[in-house]
Amino acid sequence: MCQPRGPNRDHARRRQGPANVRRMSEYSPVAELNQLKAFADGLGRVEFSDGFELAEFGMDAGLHTWSDHPDFVSAFIPFAQATPSGSSYALWRCDDRTDLATLPVVFVGDEGDLYVVACDVREFLQLLAIDSEFLDPASVEEHSEGHEAYLAWLDQNFGLAAPANMDELSTEDKVLNERFRTWARPFVDLDEY
Repeated sequence: MCQPRGPNRDHARRRQGPANVRRMSEYSPVAELNQLKAFADGLGRVEFSDGFELAEFGMDAGLHTWSDHPDFVSAFIPFAQATPSGSSYALWRCDDRTDLATLPVVFVGDEGDLYVVACDVREFLQLLAIDSEFLDPASVEEHSEGHEAYLAWLDQNFGLAAPANMDELSTEDKVLNERFRTWARPFVDLDEY
């Protein structure tokens, strides 16, 4: 299970009320994603993390092209475009927890990649602060126009910043990714990735 990251991990959740209570006008049943949507809408057409764009919560992300088995497809809740070419991010229903914000985030690639990128939504929000389509600090050539506004929003709302050390995140995520690969193998061929 992912551990809290950042000094004020729970302060925004306390202000939001019960987790996963969705009002008709909200984007999703995940408070953190609703806050991200409000932030993104406030920026307008300005990009804040390279390649990232929220999409309809629960949209069709082409998971059926990986496997049409109902147990596979129903285990994901897509919520964003990861790249302009069609890759997506989705929550992975790895168990029966009710707080969707604590589910792992999976990259569903349009070129054959399928793996865990973050152990929960808050860690994913930190990764977006890298401002790289590949969530790789080494690939950042210049920051998006809304990058500084995103960093301020992330700190103000969650007490979080871009990861200072990717190794800090990757150890736990590697274990979670192996669990994901073990779960997915009966449905899809992941051996070459």
